[in-house]
Amino acid sequence: MRSSKFETIFDQQLEDLREAGNYRVFADLERHKGKFPKAARYDESGKQSEVTVWCSNDYLGMGQHPNTIEAMTDAIHKCGAGAGGTRNISGTNHYHILLEQELADLHQKPAALLLTSGYVANWAALGTLASRIPGCEIFSDSENHASMIEGIRHSRAPKHIWRHNDVEHLDHMLSQADPETAKLVAFESVYSMDGDICPLAEILDVCEKHNAFSYLDEVHAVGLYGQRGGGIAEREGLMDRVDLIQGTLGKAFGVMGGYITGSTNMIDFVRSFASGFIFSTALPPALAAGATASIKHLKVSQMERMRQRKNVKTLRDRLDAIGLPHMANESHIVPVMVGDAKKCKYISDLLLENYNIYVQPINYPTVAKGTERLRITPSPIHSEQDILHLVNALSEMWSQCALSRAVA
Repeated sequence: MRSSKFETIFDQQLEDLREAGNYRVFADLERHKGKFPKAARYDESGKQSEVTVWCSNDYLGMGQHPNTIEAMTDAIHKCGAGAGGTRNISGTNHYHILLEQELADLHQKPAALLLTSGYVANWAALGTLASRIPGCEIFSDSENHASMIEGIRHSRAPKHIWRHNDVEHLDHMLSQADPETAKLVAFESVYSMDGDICPLAEILDVCEKHNAFSYLDEVHAVGLYGQRGGGIAEREGLMDRVDLIQGTLGKAFGVMGGYITGSTNMIDFVRSFASGFIFSTALPPALAAGATASIKHLKVSQMERMRQRKNVKTLRDRLDAIGLPHMANESHIVPVMVGDAKKCKYISDLLLENYNIYVQPINYPTVAKGTERLRITPSPIHSEQDILHLVNALSEMWSQCALSRAVA
């Protein structure tokens, strides 16, 4: 083979991943409308079995909600499949405009901009703002998502990493900067792997003290927190103090896409200069229609959020009762700590094969080595029996693996 040298490189590095227990295997799943969190799983021979999904980011099951599905179906029949181009070349559909209006209203901001994913939204917005604001320096939380890190790196702006959720450290770092320097502080509300929530009011106090631009990623909070699902900033009554709120449509809203909200000029600035927006084909109108329907529903319905919180508490209580180690936090994310990559994958594999439970192992580089875990996300649609079955299976797995119950 002409590229045998490169094939050898590929093979060796992939083998290193397998040896470390960090090689990723994708479960071949088929979600069934109206049956979430159940799904069909296909094995290598093509044989089907029904599994219960415990690691979905469709946190509230809105990807299965009748309002979402009906809106998407209607839009497909009305507009067809794709958008037909980038937003500036024939790709802006009326459904995109309606969705941006809905998002601006959700976060009580003058404007919003729709992008193709949460990853792209962070990469495009941070990369554009920090590179085009003269002399801008970025102050980034040490646990920020890879998409934020990529956007910061792409901007080539000077960056400063502050200790995770450490407001005093942020204050100190901002104090060391030139008072005339443009400063952008980037952080998340809910951190997806540990499930911890930032001290938002204190961070905003520091940003305002130093006249810094606040950039808040609410990806794992929108739809889930606040009276209308506006996220932690809404729950805390602080949306008006945040300069830019970024979010996703692919988690609690159950569809796909990312967005930013903020002032009219700032949104127009990103729209006009961000290559990740300018040169990307627009989302299909049906996705925009489905997201709009989902957001509208969650603005007025509390049922999904209340049931999810109940199931999160029930799961945590049952794990505590049998002594299984899970990371304490106040969010909807339940990290069950394993602490070893190979054991984590082993448990995940056996849960799938022997119990029809699908929980993806979370290993390095997503989390630090030695903190490997099963990241469990209870939904409002998991039943009491689902929870009992999961907890019993985990208990048996812990016994089989002789894992210490003090792992944390």
